[in-house]
Amino acid sequence: MSEVLEQAGLFDRALRRVTSLWRDMADRVSGTEAEGIAEQMRACLEDRGGELSARNRAAKLAQAYLTLDAPGRVEFLRTLAGFDSDDAATRKAMERVLAAAEPTERASAKAKLRRALEPPRLRLLTQFTTIPDGMKFLVDLRGELLRVMDSDPVLGALESDLRGLLASWFDVGFLELRRIDWNSPAALLEKLVTYEAVHRIRTWRDLKNRLDSDRRCYAFFHPRMPEEPLIFVEVALVKGLAASVQKLLDEKAPVLDPAQADTAIFYSINNCQRGLDGISFGNFLIKRVVALLGGELKGLKNFATLSPIPGFCRWLNERIAAAEPALASEEELTALRAAAPAMLALPAPAEGGAATTSAPSVAPETPAQTLARILARRGWQRDEAIAKALEPVLTRLCAGYLVHAASARNPQRARDPVEHFHLSNGARIERINWRGDVSEKGMRESAGLMVNYLYDPARIEEYHEGYMGEGRRPMASAIRKLAKA
Repeated sequence: MSEVLEQAGLFDRALRRVTSLWRDMADRVSGTEAEGIAEQMRACLEDRGGELSARNRAAKLAQAYLTLDAPGRVEFLRTLAGFDSDDAATRKAMERVLAAAEPTERASAKAKLRRALEPPRLRLLTQFTTIPDGMKFLVDLRGELLRVMDSDPVLGALESDLRGLLASWFDVGFLELRRIDWNSPAALLEKLVTYEAVHRIRTWRDLKNRLDSDRRCYAFFHPRMPEEPLIFVEVALVKGLAASVQKLLDEKAPVLDPAQADTAIFYSINNCQRGLDGISFGNFLIKRVVALLGGELKGLKNFATLSPIPGFCRWLNERIAAAEPALASEEELTALRAAAPAMLALPAPAEGGAATTSAPSVAPETPAQTLARILARRGWQRDEAIAKALEPVLTRLCAGYLVHAASARNPQRARDPVEHFHLSNGARIERINWRGDVSEKGMRESAGLMVNYLYDPARIEEYHEGYMGEGRRPMASAIRKLAKA
């Protein structure tokens, strides 16, 4: 890697290595290349020969899948989904259950019904685990299913089956927690760069800074995917709550002696495998790391995050489009208009539309129009007068978003996905940070705001139960007051 890290080469090499192994195994299976996918699947299910033959047939089928283009892979998945339970056998098994009079007879009939309901595709999916990197193949297979199943309902049952298998195979009890540092294998460091989605790693120097002595990185691994992180967290050891991710990741900042740190800041948590979406172990990762760091560094008193608020601007734009009058008070509007007189002397836009060329007005007609104009100005965060006038407005609105905005599907669940993740893990909303992330992404998603979620080891379970059971959002008193302002 020079200035910009190359990310594709690693996976190309890994894919060539695995497909080469599968090709060697597949070559030992009789049959022509023209053999249909359905016929190959039936051959896998017929259990001809011994274990070696079964593995070779599974390798041949996996290799066939990887050679297909996108439409071909969808057809492969549809064919696989077609290996469902037999309707006639299921109906007969149900009739036996209904006809059973004695408890022992009924229990036996139910067991047979469960076997009848089990689709053959489950057995076929399990066969893939016997080949090299077969577990990774299945994880990626589900990733493809998640990408296409919304437009193809036939695949829903297959995805459900695969999710159930992966959930049992990736139970947290089977996972290994490992620290990643600068001495870790280069291939693993490359994957860290590739999977980092919160704050992109730009250079080797950037990566080395994140793995310095006052930094920590931990990841969960599965024994059958020892070179593939499932989820990882990056931690900064600092004094006090961090307020700016740019300062936290400043490569020129002095390195702090970890023994002097009083706070561990979790500033980036990344799920690495799309195929494991919905199979949660992020909460276990944070709790394990809190316990590990607390045991290693006795000076640590606080465990908190510096988190993005990815849904805030979308929510705010909805409020602006609805022209809600409570977006800003008269005092706040006066301060905003004084901070940007030239901009706000332009003609006011119509509600929900662009500015017109009619007679100019001294100020926009509504708080929504005022905010819309100022926030549309690129680089407003660098204008100190405007930023000072906007800070109380956006901070208050953000507090309201975090405290009150709910998911459309579940009114007890926070609308913001990162907030939901941390509250469900047992954290509390601690502090909103003005200009916490002034990157292009941070400005676009959250107007530069970030939030600290605090993990209090003594109250993690209490907060988790309150949020998951009753939708209670634990928060510092300052956040509560700000949301009421």
